[in-house]
Amino acid sequence: MKRLTFLLALLLGLAAVAAELPYNEAANAKAEIAQALADAAKASKPVLVIFGANWCEDCRALDLALKSGKNAALMSEEFKVVKVDVGRFDRNLDIANAYGNPIKKGIPAAVIVASDNRVLYATRAGELADARSMNADGIYGFFRDAMAKAKASH
Repeated sequence: MKRLTFLLALLLGLAAVAAELPYNEAANAKAEIAQALADAAKASKPVLVIFGANWCEDCRALDLALKSGKNAALMSEEFKVVKVDVGRFDRNLDIANAYGNPIKKGIPAAVIVASDNRVLYATRAGELADARSMNADGIYGFFRDAMAKAKASH
């Protein structure tokens, strides 16, 4: 009975961890981006495409930071957000390449696109690849500045 209880607890724990993973590895990223672009056109907002993977500690740290406090408010007020899983750099690479390959210098990577799918801003030098060492204010500042650059290029 103790073994069964242990196995049940282990399975529940694994399910909880799996539920917290930020990137849906089975998602149809192209369809999700198309839907976000349509929603963005209606809401007059750009789309923020975040490339990453569940194995990536920095990707998980960024995702967690974007879900709380002023970062969460910034995300909901300014963007339609789509997370694209790149696996072990073997998944959705065609999408990354279509946006200028922002993952070339590491993940997580971000691209801001207008509702017509025009790139307004993209990471090019691995700016977020050390997200776990950035504090919430640093991440907020990064996305606030990226949004300003996107608006200036629009």
